[in-house]
Amino acid sequence: MTPQEPRSLRSDARDNRDRILDVARATFARDGVDVSMRDIARRAKVGVATLYRRFPTKEALVTEAFAVQMVACTEVFDEAVADPDPWRGFCTLIEKITAMQAADRSFTAAIVATFPQAVDVGQARERVLRSFAELTRRAKEAGRLRQDFVLEDLLLLLMANGGIRAATPAAALAASRRLVALMIQSFRADLVSAPLPPAVRLPLLAAY
Repeated sequence: MTPQEPRSLRSDARDNRDRILDVARATFARDGVDVSMRDIARRAKVGVATLYRRFPTKEALVTEAFAVQMVACTEVFDEAVADPDPWRGFCTLIEKITAMQAADRSFTAAIVATFPQAVDVGQARERVLRSFAELTRRAKEAGRLRQDFVLEDLLLLLMANGGIRAATPAAALAASRRLVALMIQSFRADLVSAPLPPAVRLPLLAAY
């Protein structure tokens, strides 16, 4: 139960709320955050009025649905920035974020959700962006990160990582590790090659 939720909420009401959040997370992960509130209510098997009583706006639903992911993401960025070695912090951040993404497909939707009225998510995202900008600045000044690296390169990596399809979750995670290792090498200022993680056999046609 969240701080915003009345303690007197009946068990059936709590069940409805939990089911709405479960459906919202799964739906946003699969279809993006543009799914209508009416569609969320239908999939959760509750009335539209019930949905709006629990979550008065789409922004409120997105904020609550992705709260755990955003907290975890923010903690990873904070730890990376605190690392005295900016390149190590940069690499560790990318490895952890992409591993989280590979394990939880709703993670991508949490990162790209763009509701300025969703104060909690919006503030967390701004904090993450500031942390990442500081980390990349320090890594460039240390001569480890290529000077032309930009935020969009991280977004490209997340898009590519989110598109991995494999036969099992373990294979998807292994494929993600190899992709990330390749990308981190390409981000290096000195372009020194290092051994890659083992290749993963992927269904070629499934990507098209």
